[in-house]
Amino acid sequence: MKQCKDLLVAAVEYPSPGYVLLRLTDTEPLGEILGGQFVEIRVDGSPSTFLRRPISVNYVDTQRNELHLLIHVVGEGTRSLSQLRAGDRLNVLFPLGNGFTRGRAGEKVLLVGGGVGIAPLLEYGRQLCEAGAQPQFLLGGRSRDNMLMLDRFEALGKVYVTTEDGSMGEQGFVTQHSLLQKPDFDRISVCGPKPMMMAVAKYSKEHCIRCEVSLENMMACGLGACLCCVEKTVKGNVCVCKQGPVFDVQELNW
Repeated sequence: MKQCKDLLVAAVEYPSPGYVLLRLTDTEPLGEILGGQFVEIRVDGSPSTFLRRPISVNYVDTQRNELHLLIHVVGEGTRSLSQLRAGDRLNVLFPLGNGFTRGRAGEKVLLVGGGVGIAPLLEYGRQLCEAGAQPQFLLGGRSRDNMLMLDRFEALGKVYVTTEDGSMGEQGFVTQHSLLQKPDFDRISVCGPKPMMMAVAKYSKEHCIRCEVSLENMMACGLGACLCCVEKTVKGNVCVCKQGPVFDVQELNW
């Protein structure tokens, strides 16, 4: 059920330069949130930021009743969010969109992420483990500095890494990792830059592996009203924020 609430900032962490992790909580249970869903944040105190900012759900700590958001600081809106402190309040509309497919016992799922696109894969990986599935993670970035939360991913499953400069893991893009030479997984879930997702989608089709991608179109309202995030699919135009952001690649014109 969608909620619009002023959540309390329980803590603020800085996992790497240019990134901030907000841990939000409330006096009431946050409710069910699926891996792959997102929130819309109202940015107060920023005169040039008029629209809410869509942020993927990074993690849900059910014991502490916390919602974690990993934010890449790239503009004035996200810069304002990075200046929040514990005890502040943040107006959040959540949970929005459709998440990744729920896992099943024994299923082998490869989760592929690039850059800040790794964010929703942590919560999804946790939910896969809860379902008895076996997640593996293939994560890519420009350099070692872009590889975030590896210890938390490693607590859920095997982690493989690529960096463009070779400072960690194998050098190159995720689609060049040796893991993909002998595929041993039932399904692939992807989030990251569109060229990377398209390359993984092509790979999945060539190997007849079901693949889902989380699109990152501009989503101003999160409710399908503003039509900012329209994506052309095999069934016509759809709003990513409402019909997605997760889509089976067979639905997309890629």
